[in-house]
Amino acid sequence: MSMRSTRLAALMLIGTAALAAAQTSAPQPQPAGALQPQQTSPLPGPTPQTPGAPPPAPAPANVVAPPSPGRIFAAEHGVIFNAIRPDKVADFETVIAKLRQALETSKDPVRNQQGWSWKIFKATEPGPNGSVLYVFVMDPVVKGADYGVAKILAEAYPMEIMELYRMYSGAFAPAGQTLLNLQPATVPSGAAGEVASPPPAAGSSTRPSAATAPR
Repeated sequence: MSMRSTRLAALMLIGTAALAAAQTSAPQPQPAGALQPQQTSPLPGPTPQTPGAPPPAPAPANVVAPPSPGRIFAAEHGVIFNAIRPDKVADFETVIAKLRQALETSKDPVRNQQGWSWKIFKATEPGPNGSVLYVFVMDPVVKGADYGVAKILAEAYPMEIMELYRMYSGAFAPAGQTLLNLQPATVPSGAAGEVASPPPAAGSSTRPSAATAPR
């Protein structure tokens, strides 16, 4: 198994555990500066009018305000786990195809960079409560860039954003969406100047050399 396959398998395992824990454990207070998971509820409706107040000015036709920022990573690598309802897989994949197109065709170089390093995977195992798990892997993260799907779609498809957002937000299972910031693990590599020997060839002696023998 390659190093990349091993890393992706570990990310899948971490994400499934994180999503399951989110459903079974009580909410914990967030540390200062921690990023909150993206909400998957529909866009908020109009504010109720106060009795006696003049009616608000009508909004310009076909204009949709982009969602506020919220998918900005704080590390050089990151993942987003998406638990999707099995009956809404087609809707979610339709939106993701539009997302891919938006990143590729954007005239904004930041969006282009995001598209180059934004990998999308679908788990072969079921997610929490029978959901379908999609994993976004940002390797590396574009520093300071907003990875909010709804915001990117609003920029690229202002006339279609309401329908696309309806399909996107309605596709999520109760486990919703989880964002994780990742940093490389520091693994001890032995004594200074010591180089690990390659694994022995098939059929050769497995006795460790003096350099790698246990002490």
